[in-house]
Amino acid sequence: MEECKRCLLHKEADADTLKSISTRIEKLSPEEKADDETYRNRLTECQSCDNLISGVCMKCGCYVEFRAAFRNRKCPDTKNRKW
Repeated sequence: MEECKRCLLHKEADADTLKSISTRIEKLSPEEKADDETYRNRLTECQSCDNLISGVCMKCGCYVEFRAAFRNRKCPDTKNRKW
């Protein structure tokens, strides 16, 4: 499969990976979890970033949908932080 720049997991990942990430997000406590609007805004920003390939941030290697779900996490691109 060809790499998809600026695609999120729900478009690129196999079903097991997507389910695993979704389950992990669901298990976050309310204190850990970003609100829905913040989460959506972060994913929108990630989709405009050249470091996103097939749902993975090339700056840190994380699945952006998982990282963006945390209230206190930041974009890992310290020189051009999106959020």
